[in-house]
Amino acid sequence: MNAFVSNLALWRDTGDDAFLIRALRSPYSGVPHDIAAAYATIAARTGPLLDAIARERLALPAAERDAVFSFSERARTVYGGSDASEVFSLDHARGAESPSGESAAFALAAPAEAERGSGVRSRQGHFSASALNAYAECPRKWYYRYVCTAVEDPGSSASTYGTAFHAALEDFHAEFPHPDSSHERDMRGKITGYVNWAFERYRNEFSTAVEVELHKRRAQRTAQKYVDWLIAESRRAPFTVVGRELGASLEIGGYPFIGYIDRVDCDDATGAVTIIDYKTGSISNSAGEYREKVRKFRDFQLPFYYWARTEAGDRVSRLALIPLKDALLDVHPIALEVVPGDASPRREDGASATISIGDLERARARMIDICRELTSAEVDHFAVTGDPSACTFCAYKLACNDRPHAERMKFGR
Repeated sequence: MNAFVSNLALWRDTGDDAFLIRALRSPYSGVPHDIAAAYATIAARTGPLLDAIARERLALPAAERDAVFSFSERARTVYGGSDASEVFSLDHARGAESPSGESAAFALAAPAEAERGSGVRSRQGHFSASALNAYAECPRKWYYRYVCTAVEDPGSSASTYGTAFHAALEDFHAEFPHPDSSHERDMRGKITGYVNWAFERYRNEFSTAVEVELHKRRAQRTAQKYVDWLIAESRRAPFTVVGRELGASLEIGGYPFIGYIDRVDCDDATGAVTIIDYKTGSISNSAGEYREKVRKFRDFQLPFYYWARTEAGDRVSRLALIPLKDALLDVHPIALEVVPGDASPRREDGASATISIGDLERARARMIDICRELTSAEVDHFAVTGDPSACTFCAYKLACNDRPHAERMKFGR
């Protein structure tokens, strides 16, 4: 209360509106807090506070308008030389508890009993291969992303490049589901148009116009390499694209999974199905290396797609990753041919290898185990990865004090 009276007196003596604004925002002014704050903002931009009130710069309900006008009239009376305590009827409040609790006594609350520690349960209504991959790469990363949602990942130009390129190929194969060398000229022209359109759609996701143009030109060169591969593949074994961004929904061991398959091809001669995933980022160097990631439970994406399409009735014979990152390199997919039973890998030539149904079944069983673990509420500690390279582009690395560091960084800490 003393501060309220002092501010009015200083305003009267100096004419500085800053003191009047402080008085307006005081609990003793009689003006609701949000209305006082709004008028304080307006006065800071347009001039004297009382003029702003007189002009009714804010459209207010009757009660709030009356309170503002009452404050204005009383302030003018104080400016004329009257005592602020009498004008605002503050004498009766002396010694009493102030609205803001300035002179109020308070008692310390009893300390709260510490909560018992408990495990963490996944809050997701469904799982995805991406979530399981995150857990396999780094349990702490999964915890930050899917439990805490601690940091919003704004994405990067690289991820936007991938999104736009995926969209271009989806549109392209809607028009060319059966690639053929007789349509080569049309295919090359159309894919250029689809890439241009896709990058225009996602233009605002890039930081600068320069980034848009650079990534678009890179995509254009890569798209022509992609057409080269399509024509060669169609000559080797004609096929039809039967699915683009195909929804995959499957219950595995009682746990619901969802995802989207970039492309599903059907061999025209045999009816066998190939599941394709476009990769605009880094991938394994060979089919054998990727197969080992699957066998060691570090990647669940293509195994999940295999079981989803098998459940839908397809005879899946091949799983493939198509690299679309480097515009200077020809497109050479990494493909795993699915072989029966639990056969040992019998063929590997860099870009191609075999994977047994037994390996895919074990990956499926591990997916169930991870889901059971994450929904059990028994996990009370999420370990960090032991691979420093996994932290390079992680959105949560600054929040993770336990993250590993590369050898060259250890002495700098």
